[in-house]
Amino acid sequence: MNLRGRGILITRPREQAQGLANLVEAAGGRAILFPAIEIQDVPLRELAEFDLAIFVSPTAVKRALAEMKWPQRAQAAALGRGTQRELERHGIKGIIAPDSGADSEALLAVPQLQRVAGRRIVILRGEGGRSLLGDTLAARGARVEYAECYRRVRPQSDSGPLLTAFAEGAVHAVTVSSAEGLENLLEMLGAAGREHLRKTPLFVPHPRVAAEAKRLGLGEANVGGAGDEEMLERLVAYFRPAE
Repeated sequence: MNLRGRGILITRPREQAQGLANLVEAAGGRAILFPAIEIQDVPLRELAEFDLAIFVSPTAVKRALAEMKWPQRAQAAALGRGTQRELERHGIKGIIAPDSGADSEALLAVPQLQRVAGRRIVILRGEGGRSLLGDTLAARGARVEYAECYRRVRPQSDSGPLLTAFAEGAVHAVTVSSAEGLENLLEMLGAAGREHLRKTPLFVPHPRVAAEAKRLGLGEANVGGAGDEEMLERLVAYFRPAE
């Protein structure tokens, strides 16, 4: 795989960006880091009182388990492979996770979550987010609570160097990890940046983010996947015909 020196803008939170950046550079590209989301800690409650803890992202795992010890009696569930791998890195076993997909719909379809009446379930996530997972589990009879273990804010960054890179043709693709990150990026770059984004191939992890890009006037986005490897494969496949 060879990206032939192409500049790939990575807008993930800084602590989540290095994996994709390393893959881009190993494939011959240039990783341009410009976080469009900053992660801040939020105090957490204990997990021992719950039967099942559902983690919606690798960040939720890192933030929660940095503050507390994992209770041995609890079971963990993960929204996607990246979150599952992060739980495994913390020594947690028997994780409930979908075989494919990285969203609420995929997790809700697994057999272990069909009969949850009476179980106490906590969903660990950032502030806000979709309610589908909790609403559906509650409708199935579970007692659901949310634990918001981090908040996402828009960074206060100087966009000047990035706008210059766009103007010089040094940015060949833009990757965003969420609709919120895309909205932040537009705010951070302003009107001039919006024009550059319209002209630059955009890569997103999920059709929902692609739909948001279209709503915001950025046209069709390329849907890769939630994992770093999937996103790299999509980038390489996109640029291959031009080689």
